Amino acid sequence: MFAAAFAALMAHDPDEKIRLLGLIDLSRRGSGDPVVKVDAPGRPERPALVPPTALPRRRNLALAENRAALLHAFAHIEFNAINLALDAIYRFRAMPADYYADWLRVAQEEAYHFSLLREHLRSLGFDYGDFDAHNSLWEMAVRTDADVMARMALVPRILEARGLDAVPPIREKLAAVHDERACEILDIILRDEIGHVRIGNRWYHWCCEQRDLAPIATFVALLRDYDAPKFRGALNHLARIEAGFSAEEMALIESLKT
Repeated sequence: MFAAAFAALMAHDPDEKIRLLGLIDLSRRGSGDPVVKVDAPGRPERPALVPPTALPRRRNLALAENRAALLHAFAHIEFNAINLALDAIYRFRAMPADYYADWLRVAQEEAYHFSLLREHLRSLGFDYGDFDAHNSLWEMAVRTDADVMARMALVPRILEARGLDAVPPIREKLAAVHDERACEILDIILRDEIGHVRIGNRWYHWCCEQRDLAPIATFVALLRDYDAPKFRGALNHLARIEAGFSAEEMALIESLKT
């Protein structure tokens, strides 16, 4: 299982990565080779990775190219999310069987999202790799690669949870330019991402319980210790609560917004 997850993680071609993902057999857990640090998972040569500030803002979504650039950004997030889920399987050994089942499901659903977005990009005359992208998601994965609790606290509960906030307003903009297929895909992504963030919440709280730690105080400490991204913008309270955030956690996040 661990070797298969690593093979998929390090595959460069998206189609090959998804094929190898399908070969992971949770019943063959084994001990695996020693865990290695993965500074960069497998990815194609394109898209070029640039700082987030270097990406142009494309406001007029009535233009197919601008709409494709937006969908490309989502596709890149989903591609990174495949790697994040695979790394969560590969890296953190001696977790309960349900942990691996959860993250394999996440990897499969992220691959499905990526495929849907890529198919729609191609219908617009573009493909994955045609626009620049940034690497912020994986940077936090590297910083949390020594501790499953930190990974669960800071990747699903912060970075991936941002999608719960971002999807509804972007969907409205795509609906305004009558891209019905894009709206359908975002509906699928939002539905599934609620479940993915819930999985992150589940295993963060499990780790806190195993270590006899208070979840909220520990979360605040992890935010500081790992220099986590700041909370910004309006939160999708309903989606976040459905994803497992408590009212107390929501109040904390609101208080930390800049």
